[in-house]
Amino acid sequence: MKTRYPTRVLAVDDEMTARDALATALGRFGHDVEVARDALEAQGKLRLDVSLLVLDAEMPGMDGFELAQRVRADPEWADIPILMVTGRDSQQDRLRAVEAGVSDFLPKPWELVELHLRSEALLRVKSSLDGVKRERADLEAEVSRRTGDLRRTLEDLAAAHRHTYQAHLDTVRSLVHAAECKDVDTAAHIDRIRWYADLLARGMGLSPHEIELIREATPMHDVGKIGIPDAVLLKPGPLTPAERLVMQRHTEIGARILGESDAEVLRLGRIIALSHHERWDGRGYPHRLAGKDIPLPARICAVADVFDALTMDRCYRLALPNEEVRSLMKAGRGSQFDPGVLDVFLGQFPEVERIQAAHRDRSLEARTA
Repeated sequence: MKTRYPTRVLAVDDEMTARDALATALGRFGHDVEVARDALEAQGKLRLDVSLLVLDAEMPGMDGFELAQRVRADPEWADIPILMVTGRDSQQDRLRAVEAGVSDFLPKPWELVELHLRSEALLRVKSSLDGVKRERADLEAEVSRRTGDLRRTLEDLAAAHRHTYQAHLDTVRSLVHAAECKDVDTAAHIDRIRWYADLLARGMGLSPHEIELIREATPMHDVGKIGIPDAVLLKPGPLTPAERLVMQRHTEIGARILGESDAEVLRLGRIIALSHHERWDGRGYPHRLAGKDIPLPARICAVADVFDALTMDRCYRLALPNEEVRSLMKAGRGSQFDPGVLDVFLGQFPEVERIQAAHRDRSLEARTA
């Protein structure tokens, strides 16, 4: 009788004759057999990569029941099948053995065929369990490998997106700087309006992503001024009605410059460029949108833009004091400005003035360059 599952088996019995008989029989089946004369020696030899434990129930000191219990309590050996050789056949003894973790019983005196059948059955289950464990380990390794590949792919994709996003921002800044070359007031204006818009977006409770987009897109609001003739853009005095219509075209020129881009920041820049001169009461331009039909980023830009425009020197007038501008803007609440956006702006006025002061030096340098 040869085993279909040749492996290392540990036979434990305090009686040498019984121990040798087990070892001889298991060896004839084709197993590599280790022997132990007591539970302590058995615990040590379990580390020899044993796949089946055959043990006597009655041994001095630690008996087979306690040994089985200790084996099952150790995660390293918890799935080793245990075949108990016992002359006890009471229901209480069998229940105790099952509770200790014994897999099957071999009655004394045992027969060779019975030993073969029971050991084969236990090893078949162990072989199947080992196969499942190997498949699970292989699957976990494959999942880990694929997860690593996916992680690297996502990291590469994120890096590409960051590169593309940065390229979009660089494009925008180049356009804005081109507008600066025509209007030095705009050069100082765009820094402050960026941070006013950031402050407003935070105050409106927008998400971090929305805040970043508004902060980066708002400086594009006047990019269309690059298409306005210098005679109108830099005129040192009030504009005529015809000239005012020419100036108003900068919103649509800016929208055309920014175009229909796949870049989120440029799409938002187009919206702001086109709509930042719309009014809450519908009397703005170019499309006379009213209320919440005006995109929120454009309403945010409108508040920031008007405040900064009125508090800076222009070629046709001097800057107005902050308090006077606050009063003028309050008067426009619900007519020119979204009441909610304006309230957030005025409610954070100390921070507005901090931003204004932080960027004042650059404004002066731009006007004297």
